[in-house]
Amino acid sequence: MRALLVSAAVAALFASALPAQAGPGSIVDPPPDRIVIDIATVNGSGCPLGTAAIAVSEDNTAFTVTYSEYLAQVGGGSSPTAARRNCQLNLLVHVPQGFTYAIASADYRGYASLQRGASSTEKASYYFQGSPNTASRTHTFRGPYEDNWQATDDTDWAQLVWAPCGVQRNFNINTELRVNAGTSSPGATSYMTMDSTDGDISTVYHLAWKECPAG
Repeated sequence: MRALLVSAAVAALFASALPAQAGPGSIVDPPPDRIVIDIATVNGSGCPLGTAAIAVSEDNTAFTVTYSEYLAQVGGGSSPTAARRNCQLNLLVHVPQGFTYAIASADYRGYASLQRGASSTEKASYYFQGSPNTASRTHTFRGPYEDNWQATDDTDWAQLVWAPCGVQRNFNINTELRVNAGTSSPGATSYMTMDSTDGDISTVYHLAWKECPAG
């Protein structure tokens, strides 16, 4: 499992029970105590066992997920099932007492090689265990394209859904890469990775913090 590097970015989370009615004045500095994130389960064709890892930034403002085998492709000798790859992370997020969090933004990066007429999509969904609320974002890229790619999911403060205070709820992140051959030549290969050319991906989830009500 490759180590995940975390960037010092401002963060935010989606989640469940607490309504996101608070205004920007409610945001607080990150708690001084470290947050700890454990991977409860990791499943999917894009993240075989041992190919995804998580690390938390030293200032508690973000966490990063690193992938080493996240690749979707079509054309050439590609298997039909290779056109779509996904990964679901089920995370145990231990936050300091008296605080809650929400995910306001997430940065995804990788590399894409798309033939003329081909296209690809990156999709991410976020939800807390037991919550009916799921936030999803999709980004589309079209060929010809031969370069690193980056996509950012942003959520307005008023739309943040906070993790419930005083209750441990697993946080789920489900990502997907999909490549469509479209009108490109069947013999030409198009692919998309969530992994940059040097084999290191910076998928950074930025955290926002709020104090829980007393008692």
